[in-house]
Amino acid sequence: MTYLAKPLMHHPSLPRNSLGYTRRDYEGKISTLCAGCGHDSISAAIIQACWELAIEPHRVAKLSGIGCSSKTPDYLLGNSHGFNSVHGRMPSVATGANLANRDLIYLGISGDGDSASIGFGQFSHLMRRGVNMTYVVENNGVYGLTKGQFSATADSGSKSKYGGVNRDAPIDLASIAFQLGATYIARGFSGDKEQLVPLIMGALTHPGAALLDVVSPCVAFNNHLGSTKSYDYVREHNEALNRLDFITGRAPIEARYAPGETHEVDLHDGSRLRLVKLDAAYDPTDRVAAQRHLLARQRSGEVVTGLLFLDPEPEDLHRHLNTVATPLFALGEDELCPGAEALARINARLR
Repeated sequence: MTYLAKPLMHHPSLPRNSLGYTRRDYEGKISTLCAGCGHDSISAAIIQACWELAIEPHRVAKLSGIGCSSKTPDYLLGNSHGFNSVHGRMPSVATGANLANRDLIYLGISGDGDSASIGFGQFSHLMRRGVNMTYVVENNGVYGLTKGQFSATADSGSKSKYGGVNRDAPIDLASIAFQLGATYIARGFSGDKEQLVPLIMGALTHPGAALLDVVSPCVAFNNHLGSTKSYDYVREHNEALNRLDFITGRAPIEARYAPGETHEVDLHDGSRLRLVKLDAAYDPTDRVAAQRHLLARQRSGEVVTGLLFLDPEPEDLHRHLNTVATPLFALGEDELCPGAEALARINARLR
């Protein structure tokens, strides 16, 4: 018998954040994914990040499409808002929801099939429009629900579980996000929680389009010798650009500087990301140089992880459209329908 509900009782000695919540308060239902699935590790990292940031669960809107990845929102933030859209259409739902209510924290969880195939066009437009949300791609390079066919992110030359070799060029969503103007771009590995949690924390507090591409091995169909998205391959070929600390604006900051090793980026809310730079020459605020480095390392077969790019002065969709500060759903009839004179002025400008 399978039990999908966790017990409501919490141990009284569990640590609590500044809101009085325990980590258990950010959990969801029991996962039905395969044991060892990288997606469950990502869920655990999101739960940890939200708990450390002391985010009120009811302020989060989690959205997904179809696929193994799109099941994972059910396993975290059980007291948040949720919307499971059709295959590949999560970005348009997220865009509309964000326009209607800018006060929520938007968390989209998708997969390589959901975002790089049927939803590729929607993914592209969300990034170029700068929708203020955290967009997590759980990237395993296969279609796990339909028995392991190559997805659009599978690397050329990668071997399937059944011996086939992928000859198609892969779609690299991080590189696409660079071109489309995303203002926070990172890549993580589900097997490296120490790096992944602060990457998620930075994305959740970033006021713009934040992409987090997470290599998440599929233990059923893509974790074998010859796969470039397996646990062993990523561990052997992982080039981590930086190790991160996320420091909130409310906490005292004790900086440990070492010339050429530490780089700090101030965020809009007074918090900051401290990057311990493993590659001393890498500048995560230089879009062109960062993209060049990413492409060069990909040619060498390396999986580049860490904070790839961060725009310290981002703009989002609401800034582009010059919308009012009040969420649109909260506006009254007078604000939404300003009358015939206002309509006449608008029509006059269009003549």
